[in-house]
Amino acid sequence: MAKCDICGKAPSFGIKVSHSHRRANKMWKPNIKRVKAVVNGTPCRIYACTRCLRSGKVTRSA
Repeated sequence: MAKCDICGKAPSFGIKVSHSHRRANKMWKPNIKRVKAVVNGTPCRIYACTRCLRSGKVTRSA
C-alpha cells in the first residue's frame, strides 16, 4: 500500500527515456513509512509519507 493517509500522495506514472531515446514505462513511488500516530485522540498505526512526518502534520505517539 503505497499511499499516504494524510496527504493522499500515491505512485505517479511516466515514461523513462534512455540516451538512445528508447521509451519504457516508469513508476515513482512515494517514501511511505508505517508509523504509530495519534489520530482523533487515540494512537493507531497509519501510513504517512516522510514529507508529512518532516513538516509536522503527523503527531507521533510513543
